[in-house]
Amino acid sequence: METDDGYKRKAEIALLVIVVLASLAVVALLVALSYYCYIRNKVAHRRKNQKSVDHNEKSEFANLQIVAEKGLQVFTFKQLHSATGGFSKSNVIGHGGFGYVYRGVINDGRKVAIKFMDQAGKQGEEEFKVEVELLSQLRSPYLLALLGYCSDSNHKLLVYDFMANGGLQEHLYPVSNSNVMPMKLDWETRLRIALEAAKGLEYLHEDVSPPVIHRDFKSSNILLDKKFHAKVSDFGLAKIGSDKAGGHVSTRVLGTQGYVAPEYALTGHLTTKSDVYSYGVVLLELLTGRVPVDMKRPPGEGVLVSWALPLLTDREKVVTIMDPALEGQYSMKEVVQVAAIAAMCVQPEADYRPLMADVVQSLVPLVKTHRSTSKVGSCSSQHANRLSPAQDSVGPSV
Repeated sequence: METDDGYKRKAEIALLVIVVLASLAVVALLVALSYYCYIRNKVAHRRKNQKSVDHNEKSEFANLQIVAEKGLQVFTFKQLHSATGGFSKSNVIGHGGFGYVYRGVINDGRKVAIKFMDQAGKQGEEEFKVEVELLSQLRSPYLLALLGYCSDSNHKLLVYDFMANGGLQEHLYPVSNSNVMPMKLDWETRLRIALEAAKGLEYLHEDVSPPVIHRDFKSSNILLDKKFHAKVSDFGLAKIGSDKAGGHVSTRVLGTQGYVAPEYALTGHLTTKSDVYSYGVVLLELLTGRVPVDMKRPPGEGVLVSWALPLLTDREKVVTIMDPALEGQYSMKEVVQVAAIAAMCVQPEADYRPLMADVVQSLVPLVKTHRSTSKVGSCSSQHANRLSPAQDSVGPSV
């Protein structure tokens, strides 16, 4: 009898264990299923948001019609093939993610730059439409003029004014295989380039409604004509901004490392102040002769903004960041003023950055009135203009 009771007790315990384990398994299964549903809903929500952003970006230019209007000339592929000598390698003057840029001569004898868009898919198509639509409407002496385009079947080409001295980047950082003859830019020339580039962004932000945000402003997109006058170029990533004061648009984070504003990189919220940050980085390039990111430099100096920002408002230290290629031939009053403007532009908080109109107003007094007397490559520490006491101060003036 005792043996039967023992077996019965063991059977009951075994049954209880089985029931407990089965219950735990069911609970674990329910938890796993709940977590799966949570993750699935979260991913679906993110995809929905991303699709919404993508749809907004596409719909912004969805109704564009590429037609011969607003002064743009429509070229055939054959015409541009002929203008570039069959897209000869000897006529290549630039290259980027979009494709190659060729030097060419069109039928009326004008020299032009022809961008051959070789980026396949919707992104390349979108960038092509953005440039044609925007540049057909924008008119400023500080923006690179679009003369026409070609949209034959799968060929997408854009035709611009030819800029004889290429990009600013090629003169700040000369390389042996450059397509232009690098020139040593003196201080006065750098100031004029800074002002003209600022006027280009000011036009986009202040004179166009709603404003246009360039989104890829950098030294290689500042092109120089034969007299080293600057024009802002490359609008493939441009975005129509918010028409509300202080408003932003949400978009995918695009741009070039070292130039992208921190708040845009973190949140995808794009404003005109994002361009102001990029402009500040270019000002630092003009001051220092350094690229925005160079991890081969000593510790602490790899990121231009992080290294330079603490030194920009210190009169004694700002001279230590100046480009050695200038050989000390500059006015310290002007250096202090430009450094203060740069410091304001690259502030981590977007609200603390100036408007481009303020930047222009601060730079105008620093640029000589008689621009025709300036010579690229010449060095002079004597500047004709006089700064007011306020401009002689270390603190920001914008």
